[in-house]
Amino acid sequence: MNFSKSLILWYLQNKRDLPWRNTVDPYFIWLSEIMLQQTRVAQGLPYFLRFTQAFPTVFDLAKASEEDVLKLWQGLGYYSRARNLHKTAQQVAFEFNGEFPKTYTELLKLKGIGEYTAAAIASFSYNESVPVVDGNVYRVLSRYFEVETDIASSGAKKEFAQLASELLPKGKANLFNQAIMEFGALQCVPKNPDCGNCVFNNSCAALQKKKVAVLPVKSKKVKVRTRHFNYLVFSDEIDNTLIQKRTQKGIWHNLYEFPLLETETVMTEKELLKLLQNQQFVANEVLDIHRYNSETTTHKLTHQHLNINFWKIGVKEKLENGIDWESVKKMPFPIVIYNFIEKERF
Repeated sequence: MNFSKSLILWYLQNKRDLPWRNTVDPYFIWLSEIMLQQTRVAQGLPYFLRFTQAFPTVFDLAKASEEDVLKLWQGLGYYSRARNLHKTAQQVAFEFNGEFPKTYTELLKLKGIGEYTAAAIASFSYNESVPVVDGNVYRVLSRYFEVETDIASSGAKKEFAQLASELLPKGKANLFNQAIMEFGALQCVPKNPDCGNCVFNNSCAALQKKKVAVLPVKSKKVKVRTRHFNYLVFSDEIDNTLIQKRTQKGIWHNLYEFPLLETETVMTEKELLKLLQNQQFVANEVLDIHRYNSETTTHKLTHQHLNINFWKIGVKEKLENGIDWESVKKMPFPIVIYNFIEKERF
């Protein structure tokens, strides 16, 4: 069986109708690839449509404020992608006059564009014969060819890229790369794939040797850290509150939040009040304190589980640097805080 030919035929019959597949414009292809990294198509598609409506050209994106970009990205997660997206747009717009480089090697010189994204743009936009290697590609190739190399190992990317490169049919890099990624997303899925209805069920090595569930091999475990966040939702006599920008490196960089107390465990009202007395968040006298959410909200990130509680802190008189809720709503927040604001205030 000709693997590449069968794969492309499957793709032409089964591919999803997605907006970035109806164009060879590198701007739209780049946008879609950045948005879909570690994100399902169903989740990323509405963001792609909103972004292309708000920023129809790379110049529009480049000229936007970072805050506007983050606000539009709100809820998509991995916010460093949005910040890098903005910087790359500025580089393309102002250093390259809005023209994306036309080769894989030149695309790699752009900020925020790595090997995978450069390969995707080069092959989808310009049909350059360069393989893409993402999680879907690892899975399809490791199963079909029974490759037992640990995909978390240092040499894995090079080995799989070489194999994919050998499979690329001449003049059809764009079709093959999209086909193998789509096949991994729809057919050769991580858990319980429908191998009985697979076009490769007579030639897949993993299926023949009952190794589908164990391939690809990935040995490294993600170490998860648990943290306890107490967000202080101050409220003064005119119902203004306080917010702050997360300027430190780490999660949610440059997004907004309420004043934060991070603790080792979940706090009671009495314990939190005692902690507050040793902090200098506000000069106002605290009138009352209570927790908004009856149960702690757990927000799961790749390497961290955040146990979050929101506390209403009523204070006397007006807050210095207080802000009204309509203004608050316009700012970019982590989705867990945005959802709290929407639920409690609007």
